[in-house]
Amino acid sequence: MKNQAQLVAYVDRLSGGTFRQLQHLLDGPLQGLFGGIHVLPFFHPIDGADAGFDPIDHTQVDPRLGAWDDVAALAAGTEVMADVIVNHVSSRSPQFTDFDQRGAASPYAGMFLTYDRVFGGGAREADLLLLHTPRPHPPFTKYRTAHGDDVLLWTTFTSEQIDIDVHHPEGRRYLESVLDRFHAAGIRAIRLDAVGFAVKKAGTSCFMIPETFALIADITAQAHARGMDVLVEVHGHHQDQIDVARRVDWVYDFALPPLVLHALYARDVTHLCRWLAIRPRNAVTVLDTHDGIGVQDVDADPRRPGPGLLPPQDIQALVATIHERSGGGSRHASGTAAANVDAHQINCTFYDALGRRDDEYLVARAIQCFVPGIPQVYYVGLLAGSNDMELLRRTGVGRDINRHYYVDDEVARALERPVVRALCDLLRFRGSHPSFGGTSHVSSPAPDQLVLEWRNGSDWSRLDVDLGRMRAEIVGTGAGGPSATPVWTT
Repeated sequence: MKNQAQLVAYVDRLSGGTFRQLQHLLDGPLQGLFGGIHVLPFFHPIDGADAGFDPIDHTQVDPRLGAWDDVAALAAGTEVMADVIVNHVSSRSPQFTDFDQRGAASPYAGMFLTYDRVFGGGAREADLLLLHTPRPHPPFTKYRTAHGDDVLLWTTFTSEQIDIDVHHPEGRRYLESVLDRFHAAGIRAIRLDAVGFAVKKAGTSCFMIPETFALIADITAQAHARGMDVLVEVHGHHQDQIDVARRVDWVYDFALPPLVLHALYARDVTHLCRWLAIRPRNAVTVLDTHDGIGVQDVDADPRRPGPGLLPPQDIQALVATIHERSGGGSRHASGTAAANVDAHQINCTFYDALGRRDDEYLVARAIQCFVPGIPQVYYVGLLAGSNDMELLRRTGVGRDINRHYYVDDEVARALERPVVRALCDLLRFRGSHPSFGGTSHVSSPAPDQLVLEWRNGSDWSRLDVDLGRMRAEIVGTGAGGPSATPVWTT
């Protein structure tokens, strides 16, 4: 992937319509900001139980957005990343429908995981307590098939997302067909969605077990054979990211958002700097995504010895401050207050998590752009968007608070706001300055100060952050050589 910022967006929620309208935005007002785009699920349908992450047909573009020719046209001009939803399919998929109607006679009968398929003669209480799940209850759904069989389906996320057996021939054939379709459209990178939950084995947590790493290696090899990079999506203990990073092209730095928020709230970069010293360098950095802010990514894990990246009292203070700064909006969207597939995340726009304070927001984005890795900027974050409380009220889905539907004039107005214009200038600098192709150095002269520096031959750039004054500025080489005048400041 290009060493430039990437946009993360739903086609319809940013462009107001289709792939062609999204292309118009990238070629027009957003030109020069991004080296690539992660297009969030655009498969049939985009409006299922989980905003496209429950595809009926993973190899079909939702016709409301366009066709594969439109995906290929976008990919011809910019690097495109797309999701391979590894763990599950929709209960309305043709494969599950066939199993539902024909039972054991269906060729897909073995493709779907059930309680019996994993636990055989039954599970002990200890086996069920060992399961690592994103929801506060066991990952099963009782279901009577049209064929008349009662089964206990494995449903990690929702009852409409049926987990598949990734080792069954039909499961493998299904995933390979998705990779082939992506390759034909010129997609440059894939994101393995929910892959941490994809392998189930009795007597384990069924999350990031050794067999999961083997699956990731297998899919990675298949992707590489088709010329695609692999980004692995795993929320969990920070050591999970470090372990995965050794085996794949890219991992997310999901610890960065809560650590940056903590640093800004506490005016102290100590915990952030500790993470910057050990984190993987082949990371995609984010502050916001289509999901919530992952508290578990900085917490301790009973599966692993040692503390988390933040002590429990600081995590509690972090969550409380998000709720306070957002005027209580995040509280209405998180945990059991709304429909959520992950109870461990706080749903809120990053801008609202900072109380809509432009200086803090730009400091956070500057840190993101200077931390080693590929910065991804979520479309709501690009436009410094606020919590969509009306959408939350209409749908009851917690994550919809940060999944606003923009229209053309709304995007144009947002791009004229000073905070957004400053962010766009920052992204252009990150994408064009040659220093980011070199080596980086991190220092902290004082608890409320952070210095991030890049050097590449005679080119260099430096970000100086002063949380006491809540100010950040960038200096470095330019067309005329070294400059003492800041090339960017909050």
